[in-house]
Amino acid sequence: MAGPTTSDPLAPGPLDRATAVALLARADELLAVGEYDLARAAYTRLIGMPDPALTAAALVGAGEAMYRLDDEEGARQCWEQAARLPENPVTYRALRQVAAARVRAGDLRGARDAYVEAERRAPADERAEIASRLGWLNKELGDTRAAGRWFSRSRTGDPAPVASYVIIGVTIVVSIVALQPVGNQLLTALWLDKQALAAGEWWRLVTPVLVHGSLLHLLFNMYFLYLVGPLVEQLYGSIRFVILYVLTAAAGSAASFLVGGPYPSVGASGAIFGLCGVLIAVSAVHRPVLDRRGRALMSQIGALVALNLIIGFGFGALLDARIDNAAHVGGLLAGLWLGFVLPPVRATLAGYWQRPAQGNGAPGATAAGGATAAADRRLLGLLRLLGVMAVAVVVVGAVLVGTAVR
Repeated sequence: MAGPTTSDPLAPGPLDRATAVALLARADELLAVGEYDLARAAYTRLIGMPDPALTAAALVGAGEAMYRLDDEEGARQCWEQAARLPENPVTYRALRQVAAARVRAGDLRGARDAYVEAERRAPADERAEIASRLGWLNKELGDTRAAGRWFSRSRTGDPAPVASYVIIGVTIVVSIVALQPVGNQLLTALWLDKQALAAGEWWRLVTPVLVHGSLLHLLFNMYFLYLVGPLVEQLYGSIRFVILYVLTAAAGSAASFLVGGPYPSVGASGAIFGLCGVLIAVSAVHRPVLDRRGRALMSQIGALVALNLIIGFGFGALLDARIDNAAHVGGLLAGLWLGFVLPPVRATLAGYWQRPAQGNGAPGATAAGGATAAADRRLLGLLRLLGVMAVAVVVVGAVLVGTAVR
C-alpha cells in the first residue's frame, strides 16, 4: 500500500498519482504566469515519481523555469535527464529542448543528433519544422548533401504538375489522330515544314511537338517528358513551365530550320532536351531543394542527355536514320541558358541559407538598406526578363537568317 499523502504537496513524503498530477498542473500554471521560482519548486517536488512520464514532464518544466531564471546550465541538465528516461510522451519535448540548448551553447553536432532523435518522434504537423532546423544545422556543419535532404523534407504540399500532364495528354491524342490515315492533313499542318516556315507560317516553330513519326517515337518522348516535365514544373510553377516548354521547342525548331536537313521534322524531343538543359543548369547554378525522386533524376539527367546525343549523332548517321540532331542541340542550348538566367520559384539552398542584412545601428539604416535591396531585386528581375527574351530574339534571328538562306 502507498504511504500517507501529506496535505501540503510540497512537503516531504510520498505523493499519490492524483496529487502528483494536480501538482504538475499547478506548476504549469505558475510557469505560465511567470512565477518561475514557485514553478521550479513544484516541478522539483515531482522529480523521481515512478511514472517516467510524470518525472519527464517535471524535468522539462523545471528546466523551462530555470531557463527563465537564467540558469542555462541547470535547465540543460534537466532536459537531458528527461531525454534519457524510458520512452514516454514527453520524450519529444525533452529532445527539442536539449537540441535548442545545445545550439545556444554552440554544440551544433550535439544539437543535430538531438534533433534527429526528435524528428523520429515528432507529430506529423511538426516534422517540417524539425527538418528545416536539421537543414540549417547540416549546412552550418558543412554537409550540404544532408542539408539538401532535410530542407527537402521541410517542404510540404507541392502542387500537382497539372500542366505537364495536360501537355502529355494533348500530345498523345493529337499524335495518335495524326498517325491515322484520316489524320494526314493534321500531321502536315503541324509538322515543321521548312518551306512553309520560310513563307511565314511561324506557328510551325512550336506545333511539331504535338505530332510524332510513329507510335514508338511518341511513347519514348512522352515517357521522357513524364520524367522531366513534372520536376521542371515543380521547380518553376505551371506558367513558367509552359513558357520554358514553348521557348525551348521554338529554339529546337529554329535550329533545325537554320542548319537541319530539308525534310519536315516532328516530335517533342527538342523541347524535352530543352527541359533537360534547364535541369542541368538549375542544378549547377541555383541548387534547388529536391525530394528523393528529384535528386535521383537530377543525378542521371546529364548522362541521359549525353547518351541520347551519342545515339543521335552516332547511330543515327550509321543507320541513316532521320534524327533531327539540330533540334536536340538547339533545345538543349536554350534550356541551359534559361536554367542559368531564371532561378526556380521553389526554394533553393541559396535561398535557405541567406540571412537578412543587419542594420548598422544608424538612424534610417534599416529603411535605406531595404530600399536598396528592393532596387537590386527589381534590377535583377529586369536582367532575368531580358535573358529570357534573348532566347526569343535568337529564335527570330535564326528564322530570318534561315529564310534568307533558303
